[in-house]
Amino acid sequence: MRYNSAIDPPEPQHEPLSGPSPGRPTAPAPASGGRGGLLLGLVQACHPLPTAAVTAFAAAAGLSAGLSAGRTALLAAAVLAGQLSVGWCNDYVDRGRDRVAARAEKPIVRGAAPDRVVGAAAVAAATACVPLSLLLGARPGLVHIAAVTSAWSYNLRLKFTPLSPLPYLVSFGLVPPVMVAASLPGSPPVRWPVALATGVLGVSAHFANTVGDERADRRTAVRGLPQRLGPRRSIVVSSAALVVGGVLLLLGTGLPGWGVAAGTGGIAIGAAGGVLAGRRRVEGSRAAFRLNLAATALLVLAFLGTGSRLTAG
Repeated sequence: MRYNSAIDPPEPQHEPLSGPSPGRPTAPAPASGGRGGLLLGLVQACHPLPTAAVTAFAAAAGLSAGLSAGRTALLAAAVLAGQLSVGWCNDYVDRGRDRVAARAEKPIVRGAAPDRVVGAAAVAAATACVPLSLLLGARPGLVHIAAVTSAWSYNLRLKFTPLSPLPYLVSFGLVPPVMVAASLPGSPPVRWPVALATGVLGVSAHFANTVGDERADRRTAVRGLPQRLGPRRSIVVSSAALVVGGVLLLLGTGLPGWGVAAGTGGIAIGAAGGVLAGRRRVEGSRAAFRLNLAATALLVLAFLGTGSRLTAG
């Protein structure tokens, strides 16, 4: 997910996105290599690791909360379609800026996936996401559609503005906790501290995700809140969000013993990362980033410990 918001959009927004501007560097664009190459390019363009991680997280949350295997599979299919649409939308919308930055790791830039194919795939996945979500019921379906819409708003506009964390807060706050709770029999209300915790953890991921992309973001005028703060401050904010999210998890529901241990460990490691990034610059930020990854893994594990305690009913 990428988000940004300024009163006046950055100049690259007004450039044609179908190709690079004259005189600007581009990455080589070899042939796609037939259907197999195109399929691989599409897989790479969907941001496969985040797509798989979010889908697996939602499915694990559904199972831990008591969803049947069938409803969990349907939930996973809906989330997968939504994540595919977000990933493809991101690469399609960013294609002009990625060419300017000569980002050869991007399938569109190196010619592994044509622009129009990635754009069509994004629309097709978003279209499939609607009925798949609504098959779970009106409430969980509308919750998921709102979360995907929020993610698209990041790609299309908010990633360029100081409001860039907002879609992360909304989308991760809705999926999986609210969506899973609404998918349970009777659609019981979610424990809102838990939903807020996952939203805050999404914000943490947003700030951490920008670290290392400073040069490309400067060249393409991506000016979300993390880019405005800089990498070191972004890591500090990411660490602080991990601590807040962990505290909300611990206070918002009665976790089992192993969940409390995981949550407490995540809070401690996240706090250590923030202190390290605050005291040292480059070296501290890199080490803090690794600590934040470990803290996030522990807090995700703690969230899965909510199980039937996810709901207030």
